[in-house]
Amino acid sequence: MYIGVDCGTQSTKVVVVEGDNGCILGEASRPHSLTQGDNGRREQNPADWIAAFRGAFSEAVGKAGIDARSIHAIGVSGQQHGMVALDARGEPVHPAKLWNDTETAHHNAALIETLGGEAGCLDKLGLVLQTGYTASKLAWLRDAHPDAYRRIATLLLPHDYLNFWLTGERVAECGDASGTGYFDTRTRCWREDVFGLIAPELEPARVLPRLIDSREPAGRVRPALASELGLADNVVVSSGGGDNMLGAIGTGNIAPGSITLSLGTSGTICAHSTEPVIADSAMVANFCASHAGWLPLICTMNATSATTTIRTLLGLDLAAFNQAVASAPPGAEGVTSLPFFGGERVPALPHATASLMGLNDANTTPANLCRAVVESATFGMRYGLELLGPLASRANQVRLIGGGSRSAVWRQIVADILGVEAVCPEVTDAAALGGAIQAMWCEQPTLDLSAICQQWVHLDTHTLARPQTETVTRYHDIYRRYRTALAERHGVVG
Repeated sequence: MYIGVDCGTQSTKVVVVEGDNGCILGEASRPHSLTQGDNGRREQNPADWIAAFRGAFSEAVGKAGIDARSIHAIGVSGQQHGMVALDARGEPVHPAKLWNDTETAHHNAALIETLGGEAGCLDKLGLVLQTGYTASKLAWLRDAHPDAYRRIATLLLPHDYLNFWLTGERVAECGDASGTGYFDTRTRCWREDVFGLIAPELEPARVLPRLIDSREPAGRVRPALASELGLADNVVVSSGGGDNMLGAIGTGNIAPGSITLSLGTSGTICAHSTEPVIADSAMVANFCASHAGWLPLICTMNATSATTTIRTLLGLDLAAFNQAVASAPPGAEGVTSLPFFGGERVPALPHATASLMGLNDANTTPANLCRAVVESATFGMRYGLELLGPLASRANQVRLIGGGSRSAVWRQIVADILGVEAVCPEVTDAAALGGAIQAMWCEQPTLDLSAICQQWVHLDTHTLARPQTETVTRYHDIYRRYRTALAERHGVVG
């Protein structure tokens, strides 16, 4: 048996997977609370992740009906970029600042300038710093909470922190480390000189975790914790990775030609590459993959977070919301949304606010508002897909994951707006499944990852949405309307 864990923004999920055939025998999740502020602050208490893991693990194992001593390895996926700064005792000096925190936008802009602009960032890091990355969070903590900053003994990412809790080891792997802003994504090493510009008082050799290869275990579950959880001795904890990296593994996106699109709290698109990618746009993140190669990635900040805002405003449950979307025509009768409720990363608008345009007496209906926010979140995905260039243009199918992918009408909208087939894997919690796949791969070094993916990852043909030619043509015009609104409201052109 293998355990996959996904510590996301809203919850921690645990799946129990049978090694012989990849069947999920049990799964469970526990929610997290989120602290938000008007200035873009979004933080969580890492202790909540631990509590959520304990509850979800116990329930998932119980549902699987197995003896926990049959578990061989655990793989952890985590939300990327979050800053978990620990003191010498291993306790957080400040709540974890999350990927979607935009309070540090000014610090990020200053760091880009310090590094020599976009060209300097590309030269040193292989990518351009974004507000969501860890670097600006550290710079913010230095200015805003100097006492906490001075107590930092270790800097971890969310999945690193869960690995630390499980094993006692302070390690990191290259996929998740790619999004810190002080890691060279081409040479796969910490940039201690860049770190020194961000945090000159901290010694990188002391506070940065040891880098390990994706196939190298982070360690083994601590004896006391293994006893508490009912595990056998020496249970392997794999290197783990960011949720996008392990989501790619969980969809079988481990070779060129594949596209994974996640409709979660955020929206992400990633494509595998065997070589580092220096894209034309600074918004394309040249991240390392959590198995081999690279995973160029685009991340928008408003996907289901935006649809949930509108759904809650209108007092609709999910079924009623999806019915409303389906009842409105493509283009929502002229209603256009820019759904930047939490700012935006792609395009780079960290302080943006949301807009609804084109409203009149006839088209201001709940159905059109629902349709417009789903379409606009998907237009953001199309905008990002275009930035990936040749890596994306060769794809004729995207594999959908995340909560939004469960909506049949949203799947069809994706297919029509992107002009390609859209289909879900049978397991849509792909990051947790990816964690279990990577756990087996790390625990059994003679196994080939592609063979595990072929055996464990299956597409759900019932979810297949094919682009409808007439609607695809209509959406070309509707997308142009969206881009015009983006240019007029926020100056985003090209």
